[in-house]
Amino acid sequence: MKYIIDTNILIYFLNDTLTSKGSDFLVKAFQNQEANISVITKIEILGFPFSDAASEIKATKLINSLSIFPLSNEIVNKTIGIRKFKKIKVADAIIAATAIINDLTLISRNEKDFKNLPGLNFINPFSL
Repeated sequence: MKYIIDTNILIYFLNDTLTSKGSDFLVKAFQNQEANISVITKIEILGFPFSDAASEIKATKLINSLSIFPLSNEIVNKTIGIRKFKKIKVADAIIAATAIINDLTLISRNEKDFKNLPGLNFINPFSL
C-alpha cells in the first residue's frame, strides 16, 4: 500500500511524540518506500522555525528521503471540489486531493477534516 503522510504526523514523528505502534507503522512505510508527502507538507515542515540546527537537519533529511507530489492541475481542481464540499483549510484540501488523485491512503490525526471525505482512504496512527 502507498501512503501520503500529513504534516502533523511528521511533526509527531520528528518530535518522538507518536505512539509506539504509530511510529513502528511509519518506520515500516519509510523502509518499504511506501511513504510520500505533498509539496505542501514539505513547505509546512521546512518553513517552520527550528529551535536548533540538529532538528532542522533531521527534518530536512527525512523530507528529502520521501517522494514529494507536486501540485498539478488535476490536484488543484480536486482541491476546489473538496473545498466546495467541506470547509477545510486549503493546505489540508490539497493534501487530501493529492491522496485521492494518486490513490494514496492518508495518514493523519486530523479526523475532523479528513474522515468521511468521499474517495479518501484514511488512517489515524494514534488509533493503531
